[in-house]
Amino acid sequence: MMDSQENVLNNEAQLEETNSQPVAEEEVKVEETVVKEETEETPAAEETVAKEEAPAEVAEEPVAEESADAEPAKKVFATKQEVIERLKELAHGDESPTKEEVDLLKTTFYKLHFAQREAEMKAYLEGGGDPEKYSVLPDEDEEVFKAEMGIVKEKRAKIFLEQEQEKQENLKKKLDIIEKIKGMATSPEEANKNFQEFKKLQQEWKEIRLVPADKANELWRNYQLYVEQYYDLLKLNSEAREYDFKKNLEIKKRLCEAAEKLAEETDVISAFHQLQKLHQEYRETGPVAKDLREEMWARFKAASTVINKKHQQHFDDLRSKEEENLARKTELCEKVEAIAKEENKSAGDWERHTKQIIDLQTEWKTIGFAPQKMNVKIFERFRAACDDFFGRKAEFFKDMKAKFAENADRKRALIEQAKALQDSTEWKSTSDKLIALQKEWKTIGMVPKRLGDQLWNEFLGACNKFFEARNAANQGTRTAERENLQKKRDVISQLKALAEEAGENIQEKVQQLVDEYQTIGHVPFKDKDKLYKEYHEVLDKLYKDLNISTARRRLDNFKSNIKNMAERGGDVLDNERARLMRRYEGLKQEIQTYENNLGFLNAASKKGSSLIDEMNRKVQKLKDDCELVRQKIKAIDAENTEE
Repeated sequence: MMDSQENVLNNEAQLEETNSQPVAEEEVKVEETVVKEETEETPAAEETVAKEEAPAEVAEEPVAEESADAEPAKKVFATKQEVIERLKELAHGDESPTKEEVDLLKTTFYKLHFAQREAEMKAYLEGGGDPEKYSVLPDEDEEVFKAEMGIVKEKRAKIFLEQEQEKQENLKKKLDIIEKIKGMATSPEEANKNFQEFKKLQQEWKEIRLVPADKANELWRNYQLYVEQYYDLLKLNSEAREYDFKKNLEIKKRLCEAAEKLAEETDVISAFHQLQKLHQEYRETGPVAKDLREEMWARFKAASTVINKKHQQHFDDLRSKEEENLARKTELCEKVEAIAKEENKSAGDWERHTKQIIDLQTEWKTIGFAPQKMNVKIFERFRAACDDFFGRKAEFFKDMKAKFAENADRKRALIEQAKALQDSTEWKSTSDKLIALQKEWKTIGMVPKRLGDQLWNEFLGACNKFFEARNAANQGTRTAERENLQKKRDVISQLKALAEEAGENIQEKVQQLVDEYQTIGHVPFKDKDKLYKEYHEVLDKLYKDLNISTARRRLDNFKSNIKNMAERGGDVLDNERARLMRRYEGLKQEIQTYENNLGFLNAASKKGSSLIDEMNRKVQKLKDDCELVRQKIKAIDAENTEE
């Protein structure tokens, strides 16, 4: 039979001291989730006995540190269909879905879902698709996924309720066991008599698992108290006790070896879960000889410590990597937000920034998960910046497309006008109209290149048709204009020669040449202004010289005739003077009118230089005539004074 103290040690084995290892309940999130999962997992403390200090004289048994983040090795799903098939197995099979696997399925599905949607949009845009017409198509797989996930959630909720009910029932059973052991521990006789019943109650206690977390510690302390009291009263024979010790020692040695071998396991998560099973078996194994207890405990504890440290280091590394990923993703968010704020004045700007953002999206996909509490938030921030950019890009191209359509309509209207003029033979006026249409064409904005080339070729064809016909018709005219140019140059040469001569009949010759010049037709346009200037310069010189000499002769002749008019009587001179005064006033009025008109022409246009020159010559001639009349009046007044 076993010694009472040995069984006390067996049943008092509990978890490590709270301050000796990392907190078991600390949750490490290692998966990126797209949609927040409701928290309905049973607390870890409900599955294991809470840690408490053992009595000073009793050695504690090592307990593996359980963690809410501990999870089996994750299966890798390559497609959404694989995720859905596994979800259907959980939803409709007998297997109980765990929170870890449900989170993994949800994370994997939405990662594949978003990657597929972004790839479809990218392929559409790279294929020349219109951004404003792109729309996200419904995903039937997502609907199936949501439906099956709903079933799984209901199943998990049902399991949770069943577990809660089971915990209450297990609490009642363990309380009954404690009461029974308490009754057995009333006297040594009762203890020896009921030993087999006691062993049976111990086995029942081991088989009962989950209890409410808030009752676990108190329940365990009471159980240990009465078991200890029972063993204090129990008198077992030495032979049975030694046999029990030997059997327990073999079991615990095997457990120590198994725990030590776990140090070679490369999968730290799997090693951790295997260690949990070894701890459960170690707790359920009875005591060994007193002189071996500390040795066995130290060996098992040392092996457990190695696995626990590797397990904790694994999640520390995960946390560190997730924080690094969060920093990288935050940096990408800032870059996308900065690009989205930049001004885009043209389609080229939009395309350049689009390429930059797509490159950042590609880089994002190479970065692993961020901490779970931030993973969804950082993804939403990144996606919001991208959506903002692409939304404004779609609006820009929508407006640009409308502007293109408006520009195309305006150009088509000009094409219709050009086609209406292409067969005209009104060379000058039609040329002016077509040139005006070409200038207006240049003021119209852009249209898509292919359509723009088509419209321009159509417009240019109509213009060219007219100008080619005009050029063909004007071919003969150019020859005549060159001949006229030579004729006018001959006349100008003769006028220049007359300007160097002197004679009585020079005025008549000048007039003949002027009349001849006027009868000559048009000259080439490029020579027109130069020829006009040369002609009028020599003509002005001739007229100036002719006017001076003519006016002098006419005044001398008038003075010679004054005496004859005086001899005919005083009334003749008075009448002549009155006529000259009327002529003088009339000339002054005419000069003023011309000068007023000249003022208007100078202010209104820079293109009236030839007309202005002609009017200036007329004004000068009128002034010369006016001066001659004034001299005649003065001569009459001098004659009257002499009389």
